[in-house]
Amino acid sequence: MKIRIRGNSIRYRLTKSEVEAFCKTGSFAQETEFGSTLFSYRIHAKKDITNLETDYTNNTITIYVPKDYTTNWFSSNTVGFSHNFITKNGKEIFILVEKDFVCMDETVEDQTDNYPNPNA
Repeated sequence: MKIRIRGNSIRYRLTKSEVEAFCKTGSFAQETEFGSTLFSYRIHAKKDITNLETDYTNNTITIYVPKDYTTNWFSSNTVGFSHNFITKNGKEIFILVEKDFVCMDETVEDQTDNYPNPNA
């Protein structure tokens, strides 16, 4: 799972196996170790919400996805989901969760588990 943060926007990109694991279990997480601090980011299916939500606690960014979204995301043509989330402080955060496609440019990262690029 890739994470991109820019200003008040956050994007997660998930490979095929990550989308499948998320849809089957309702959660998927990864972490990065920065010496003495562990940074985590996860995606979690949540009942009783209608749009994406996010939170940051205990060095973990969590994006909450409505449980209904996970029903057939893995097997569908749906690329992803987005929402402008309003925080408790009234700030807006743009959230985007999407399938990770094979890049069209020359990249050195392993893309064998990415979705085929529809523009290829």
